[in-house]
Amino acid sequence: MNIASIAGKRYSGTSNAAYAVSKGAIIAMTQIAAHQLGRHNINVNGICPGSARTAMSEAIMAGRAQSLGVPISQLEEQRAANILIGRANDPEDIAAMAVFLASLGARNITGQAFNVDGGLVMH
Repeated sequence: MNIASIAGKRYSGTSNAAYAVSKGAIIAMTQIAAHQLGRHNINVNGICPGSARTAMSEAIMAGRAQSLGVPISQLEEQRAANILIGRANDPEDIAAMAVFLASLGARNITGQAFNVDGGLVMH
């Protein structure tokens, strides 16, 4: 199982091109590995998180709010407004997909890169 990002799927809100390219490479690697390892009954999938509430993202948001002179809550509302389900990921949302992909329920799934992004990218 690999962790990529919706940035690798041409998400227009991506922070920079180098990041998007590296995540796109992980998606390609996932698909090639699935193709090569399938004959050995090895599943290879990827998870493509969208915006997530982590210590790092919260620190970045706090610095951005300070530099813009706006409250953090305003930036959080803007972030949520762009997400169809109205909230960023909690780390547990991403972990739940990882647990599923490692379960027997996913035994016939391979070569896929699953978005966990609340509807930011729909493909």
